[in-house]
Amino acid sequence: MENRTEIGELGEFGLIEHLTKNFEIHNASTVLSVGDDAAVIDHFGKQTVVSTDLLIEGIHFDLMYTPLKHLGYKSVMVNLSDIYAMNASPTQLTMSIAISNRFSLEALNEFYEGVYIACEKHGVDLVGGDTSSSNKGFIISVTAIGEVAPNAFVKRSTAQKGDLICVSGDLGGAFLGLTLMEREKKIYLEDPKIQPDLENESYIVGRLLKPEARKDIIDFFEQQNIVPTSMMDVSDGISSEVLHLCKQSNLGCLLYEEKLPVSDESRKAAYKFGLDPTVCALNGGEDYELIFTLKQEDHEKITLNEEISVIGYMTEVTEGCKLLTKGGNSYPVTAQGWNAFQQ
Repeated sequence: MENRTEIGELGEFGLIEHLTKNFEIHNASTVLSVGDDAAVIDHFGKQTVVSTDLLIEGIHFDLMYTPLKHLGYKSVMVNLSDIYAMNASPTQLTMSIAISNRFSLEALNEFYEGVYIACEKHGVDLVGGDTSSSNKGFIISVTAIGEVAPNAFVKRSTAQKGDLICVSGDLGGAFLGLTLMEREKKIYLEDPKIQPDLENESYIVGRLLKPEARKDIIDFFEQQNIVPTSMMDVSDGISSEVLHLCKQSNLGCLLYEEKLPVSDESRKAAYKFGLDPTVCALNGGEDYELIFTLKQEDHEKITLNEEISVIGYMTEVTEGCKLLTKGGNSYPVTAQGWNAFQQ
């Protein structure tokens, strides 16, 4: 049997010291990190961007099929995605956790290993946080801090009529991964002797358990001197996000079904599960891609990047938000994605 160290053996300060001892400093803006009453950050004339997220066991993740290392990684990525969605670079992170006594020190080591890998990958410094006990399972609160050149941040409310609507990567994969995992969980709970069968669906499972924040897209914008006219990340489904951009910019939109980027793996999985790939792309959440609008004159620049798809354009608010299907029919875009308050 593997060793199990009770959290109580270390005490709070001992636990924090243990979990954060391997984190190195990557950013000059990090003046003082973990180990004091507060971190000190100096962004040297740049503007600071701050975003925070709460992840709660049983609402945002299920530990029956989410490895703790993946959960640590994802907890960081979903926050960094919000910073990139502002056209900013993430620099620091604070992470607070509340845990019940069913978690050992070894389990937390695994979680923080994922946190560490994500921070290393994006050059982000973990500068603080808190630990507490919980009688309701595992609760994670992450705050990400980033920097951006003065007034170079991109809001949701600044799209213009005629702007192209673009999205990075592909859509619907995470939702299909969730569908598969939930199906296997149900089978397992009914008969624990049946081993889960992930049917070689590593792509969609990876999209759910190990999402990637799109630093590459922000780097590409900088290289090509592109400034999106509006932007946000795709956490609740593309239909929900595009409606946010339209509402906040006081515009309508026209999306083309045939332009929605869906991977071959996701398309095949959708058909296998009896689902429509377009519905998965529109309404599936947790893709953590970037949706943004661009001036039409920037179109040529983005053709250089295979990771960016143009899926439609912004219209007058009076034209509403429409989806043009492959069959030539027009339907209103409705948000049927993730709603945190409907369980």
